[in-house]
Amino acid sequence: MKIEVYKVNSFTKDIDGGNAAGVVLNSDKLNDDQMKYIAKKVGFSETAFVKNSDRADFELKFFTPTDEVDLCGHATIAAFSILADKNLIKAGLYTQKTKAGILNVEVREDNQILMDQKVPEYFQTIPKNEIAHSLGVEVEAFVENLPIEVVSTGLKDIFIAVKTKHDLYNLEPNMSFISKISKKYDVTGYHVFTLDVEDGFSAECRNFAPLYGINEESATGTSNGALSCYMHKYDLIGHGNNPNLSIKQGYFMNQKSIINSSLTIDKDHIQSVQVGGYAISTGHINIELQ
Repeated sequence: MKIEVYKVNSFTKDIDGGNAAGVVLNSDKLNDDQMKYIAKKVGFSETAFVKNSDRADFELKFFTPTDEVDLCGHATIAAFSILADKNLIKAGLYTQKTKAGILNVEVREDNQILMDQKVPEYFQTIPKNEIAHSLGVEVEAFVENLPIEVVSTGLKDIFIAVKTKHDLYNLEPNMSFISKISKKYDVTGYHVFTLDVEDGFSAECRNFAPLYGINEESATGTSNGALSCYMHKYDLIGHGNNPNLSIKQGYFMNQKSIINSSLTIDKDHIQSVQVGGYAISTGHINIELQ
């Protein structure tokens, strides 16, 4: 049996930029082992499998080359982009059932896809010297008044602020150490960011998730939704009711990605988190299932 997998670059309008995801439509008859096999063969950081649902417009399951994950931002953007390209949906509001819950997705007339994430949860802070060794830097590279903290809007990551773009680009991540620390704190990986960016951008970041077979990812929607919440918590963005952020990722990898996020805030409490961007199809491949 041949399975058609669409290839999509999310968070970019450029075929050479963004983060590649696989998308499989009509995947109701596939079991988890088959989906994991397909994702491994495709080799992208995540592949999304679109299924029918009696509780939402669609059910989406997400697999890395090694494991299933509860939610994936860039693969969600990719999946709904393909659904729109195939005229299976039009501009409007939709719901997706995921392991992180039932979440809203907005398809705009300009082809931008925006997805809701869960309101943030803040977990433990981590000693900076424990993280520094795994990134090959001295503690002095970290922003002094910002803690290293676990945050989630659907997936837990460790958020790490470094002082400058030079610090961000000169990290020497030890993937074995990062995996061990990620497992210790039950997180997907590290999201390292700097506020040392040009006008028009809110932050630039790098993401490491070797525990799930992803040494570095060029665009992570879920992580940047949580980053926006972290930045709000520590007064790193404006105090408007609906701040909008534009975050750079993947530039170190020459896979330039721009992730847009917005928060709805009432009385200093985050009521909703939305993350999105553009996507471009780059073709398809066929995977043979035994």
